[in-house]
Amino acid sequence: MAIYPMLRGQRLARACVLAAAYEVTLRALAVKDRDDPIAKLIAEKIVQIGQRGVQDPRQISNLAIKELVH
Repeated sequence: MAIYPMLRGQRLARACVLAAAYEVTLRALAVKDRDDPIAKLIAEKIVQIGQRGVQDPRQISNLAIKELVH
């Protein structure tokens, strides 16, 4: 749930890319509770990476995981 309020105002295609990246990242990190504070951190990181112009959900997810873990 954490990312969806952050996507308001985004173009539909962009919101879909970021939402997909968010879901992929949550699965990769085994985060099941969307209300967990880590889910919000993931959402914020996904949006930050999306603002850099990255378009591919998997690439966004990989970058988010790399940046969150290091």
